Amino acid sequence: MSKIAPQPGIMDIAVYQGGQSKLEGVTDVIKLSSNENPYGPSEAAVEALRKSAYGLHRYPSTDHKELRDAIAARHGLDPDRIICGVGSDEILSFLCYAYAGVGDEVIHTEHGFAMYRISALAAGATPVEVPEKDRTVDVDAILAACTKKTKLVFIANPANPTGTFLTGDEVLRLAEKLPKHVLLVLDGAYAEFVDGFDGGAALVEARTNVVMTRTFSKLYGLGGLRVGWGYGPKDIIDVLNRIRGPFNLSGPALVAAEAAIKDVDFANKCAFDNARLRAWITKALNDLGVATDTSYANFVLARFGSAEEANACDAHLKSQGLIVRKTAGYKLPEGLRITVGDESACRRVVHAIAQFLEGRT
Repeated sequence: MSKIAPQPGIMDIAVYQGGQSKLEGVTDVIKLSSNENPYGPSEAAVEALRKSAYGLHRYPSTDHKELRDAIAARHGLDPDRIICGVGSDEILSFLCYAYAGVGDEVIHTEHGFAMYRISALAAGATPVEVPEKDRTVDVDAILAACTKKTKLVFIANPANPTGTFLTGDEVLRLAEKLPKHVLLVLDGAYAEFVDGFDGGAALVEARTNVVMTRTFSKLYGLGGLRVGWGYGPKDIIDVLNRIRGPFNLSGPALVAAEAAIKDVDFANKCAFDNARLRAWITKALNDLGVATDTSYANFVLARFGSAEEANACDAHLKSQGLIVRKTAGYKLPEGLRITVGDESACRRVVHAIAQFLEGRT
């Protein structure tokens, strides 16, 4: 065995498992496991990507100015306080590399996104898990867990995989009461699915201890290109840019994302359809006796009576060509996270769950 050893903490990282996309021997598969936009990207983004092929021999922009300007124009932000990354995941990693290390602690909640723990360990820091309250971020639990070693607090709002939402007053209370040396990171991967929500932008502008991240992978349907962005105090963004690779985003990804965020009509239609079908699938599941929390994202967490029942339902769905996401890895073994697909997919998955429940009575 090699005597060349990785840094402490690396071997404590479990390899991240993405949502399953294929079923052995099944061709008519509906994938509802990765919270993807069922309508795909906008035609404007596809056309921009197609045209970019003629410039594949050129290096991409290093400052991402055109995309940052487009994001700023869409959301009323300062482009100089925006950083772009390979998905919002990369921005989360930058924050850990820049502000946490050996001997430091990074707080995340018990059902939080797996990358918070992974990024903390990769930076040599210690991840600290705090409990949630009814599958919702508990501000008091986070504050109680803060120590002199705490450097970062990660929360997703809306949360994944629960879909729950922390009100603006509670987020503000958290930001105000955190120790002065702690940075609050608001992961807004699903922010576009909350009507009128700015993802925390106003809070970022009002304070010096808050950063928010967003992604093009969900509403904008560009998961395959991996584009995300962050917004924060100018001095923090300057620090993150010092460790960002100069060509971290490809030219095609940059132009497709720029076109996507400018296609407001398409994004609005996707958000509208998601809200309509999310409400429908939630009511349909509740009518079947399957518990759900109110979801503010593009998925619903269906909670069954036990882990055994959830696993059996998952197996039945797979037999019908339907792939959802088991959430045992998020300490919710009784749950199945179901992406809100198009209308046909939503009706098909509810019908299959109804069949499963009827078969168990």
